[in-house]
Amino acid sequence: MLGEKKLLITGGTGSFGNAVLNRFLETDIKEIRIFSRDEKKQDDMRKKYNNPKLKFYIGDVRDYNSILNATRGVDYIYHAAALKQVPSCEFHPMEAVKTNVLGTENVLEAAITNGVERVVCLSTDKAVYPINAMGISKAMMEKVMVAKSRNLEGTNTVICGTRYGNVMASRGSVIPLFADLIKAGKPMTITDPNMTRFMMTLEDAVDLVLYAFEHGKNGDIFVQKAPAATIETLAVAMKELLGVPEHPVNVIGTRHGEKLYEALLSREEMVAAEDHGDYYRVPPDLRDLNYGKFVEDGDARISQHEDYNSHNTDRLDVEGMKTLLLKLAMIRAIQAGEDYEVDA
Repeated sequence: MLGEKKLLITGGTGSFGNAVLNRFLETDIKEIRIFSRDEKKQDDMRKKYNNPKLKFYIGDVRDYNSILNATRGVDYIYHAAALKQVPSCEFHPMEAVKTNVLGTENVLEAAITNGVERVVCLSTDKAVYPINAMGISKAMMEKVMVAKSRNLEGTNTVICGTRYGNVMASRGSVIPLFADLIKAGKPMTITDPNMTRFMMTLEDAVDLVLYAFEHGKNGDIFVQKAPAATIETLAVAMKELLGVPEHPVNVIGTRHGEKLYEALLSREEMVAAEDHGDYYRVPPDLRDLNYGKFVEDGDARISQHEDYNSHNTDRLDVEGMKTLLLKLAMIRAIQAGEDYEVDA
């Protein structure tokens, strides 16, 4: 089906890039380009896969010329390059702006210039009602994506986006931290037992992006209907799976830049959201600067909706959380007494 098509993955050496790569290597796609600034990870991937379909491009989305060169001849782009860690973005907010906002503009401008057919931008639940620099920069990234998509009439380029919660067992997430603390015999540290988070596996995240790739129109944002759990439920489930149900837990309090719960769709977006079964599609707000009619004619539906968040979505109990955790290779490896790796 993909035949002569070429795919570019920005930030392609990360966990998402590896997961997408595994999916597409099973197809008849002609070429997959991995674009990142980490030559060590690129070299690791080159040796690991040893596949002639793979092409590696060293560059940075902050540098327009490097991404312009990498997108020449490309048909599809998955834009995953980003600064994602809340603390680092909080202390270096302009770095988040340079990568997440200006870098995205560079990617989209290069895609339009080179006639790329489809671009899917990856965002985060932290972009909804953002309270930290990472979330704010991602919210701006989405605005850039929608703004660029408004001017594509008459072209062959489609730009859309996805938004998802924390990916379980990815680098910097709490599941590897809990596992390391248990292994070291140290108490597990919990910020707030009642804090809820959406629970998504890496495969869920890839499925969401592929759905957007197939169904997205310009400016669309897609989210998956994901279950959530409290941090306490996650901790209990992990202790039971790893055979240490009495392992001590310390409650340390909410950290800087964290919320009690995350939202995948705002109240305002839920008014326009389309229910696609396992997913929501949010079409873009297509108002232009001639928006007087929108001031004169409001929308009473907003007061009738609530946001879609990790407090009001389907809530996992301990058994449900254990079932989801067992989908993770690292949990199965720990149970088998084997070494485990955390996704990059």
